[in-house]
Amino acid sequence: MSIDTVSHRKLVRVFTAIGPYLRELKSCETQYFFDCLSVCMSAKAEPEVREFWGWWLTLDTKDGEQFEFHYQLGFYNAKGEWLLKPIPKTHQAEVARTLRDFYDKLGVCMDGLALSVRPSEAQGKDHLLSPA
Repeated sequence: MSIDTVSHRKLVRVFTAIGPYLRELKSCETQYFFDCLSVCMSAKAEPEVREFWGWWLTLDTKDGEQFEFHYQLGFYNAKGEWLLKPIPKTHQAEVARTLRDFYDKLGVCMDGLALSVRPSEAQGKDHLLSPA
């Protein structure tokens, strides 16, 4: 099955059903952008200016059949920007857990569509989503 039979709209619907991860306005037919605000750092602040530790992931395809992911960990600031920063040790387990949970759900979706996903070369072989 290729992107010719799995339309961009269908992929958006499927990815949206995974949970609140897909950022459709930052996605296009060859790249899908996901993120997760895993740990809130400013719960007393107004919702629109809260800051978080978490991750963002892009899922890219060149041929519509093979997808590659690349994720990064960091800080989501009050301006709504992701900044590449080391996760404090106290929050590393929660950020990793949310990334793995998302990736498990993504894998089920991709299997259901007969599409494959693998880490990008930039991601390297040693990462949080490596098989145990």
